[in-house]
Amino acid sequence: MTTWFSTPADVTSRLGQVGYLTDAATATTAFLAGALEKPLLVEGPAGVGKTELAKAVARATGAELVRLQCYEGLDEARALYEWNYKKQLLRIQASQGDDRTWSETHDDIFTEEFLLTRPLLSAIRREEPTVLLIDEVDKTDVEVEGLLLEVLSDFQVTIPELGTLGAVRRPFVVLTSNATRELSEAVKRRCLYLHLDYPDAEREREIVSSQVPELDAKVAGQLVATVARLRELELKKAPSIAESVDWARTLIALEIGDLDEKAIVDTLGVVLKHASDQDRAVRELRLRR
Repeated sequence: MTTWFSTPADVTSRLGQVGYLTDAATATTAFLAGALEKPLLVEGPAGVGKTELAKAVARATGAELVRLQCYEGLDEARALYEWNYKKQLLRIQASQGDDRTWSETHDDIFTEEFLLTRPLLSAIRREEPTVLLIDEVDKTDVEVEGLLLEVLSDFQVTIPELGTLGAVRRPFVVLTSNATRELSEAVKRRCLYLHLDYPDAEREREIVSSQVPELDAKVAGQLVATVARLRELELKKAPSIAESVDWARTLIALEIGDLDEKAIVDTLGVVLKHASDQDRAVRELRLRR
């Protein structure tokens, strides 16, 4: 069994050293995911640090990050494995002159030599510490969740031609979801659950200041307050934490020492990526273009 973290306090300390600030719930749940060797399902709006949590665990522990980016249409060949059909065909053609039965040829081409591993299978077969990130799982079709169940419950994959391949070393598994659809109870039952939301003003100021330490404290406060006001509006895409950090870096690059109305309007494209959102912000925050 791999020891990922010794205590929740160890999670807070080590993730903090790689630039990821946690609260008590996040630290405790991340610790338990490692200690119990159970997958961690992290749910919440886009841009609150779900994906970054998995990356931070990998950086803090020195583990390799293996990422499966989910999308509509994802299938077994892209998630688990597929056969190298071109190489198999070449082997079949090369053996046509031999006195071999099809059964013998079949057994020859469905071996490890011809297997192309994809993220799920690659992660459970690695001997080194591995963080498996299954990102935006809610974007896949419901059928894909069936592919995950065997991996998430038993850390194994069954390949008809080869049998069952079990984990050499269990990875630290993080699934992220923006909650665009409800995940199945079967998947949820196999995971620990953590909900991440936008941080409060004090925590976001800490995050921004840790990522952009040269930003003046007064400007950091103005930035965080403005982002909070923007998130209260009915926008297509609310500003993420990463965009708050980008905004802070923008203010440094432009040498802006006061986030007044003009500075907000001039740099609004850093945090709002839709024209309608920018128009709404200018109108509802009563900014002057």
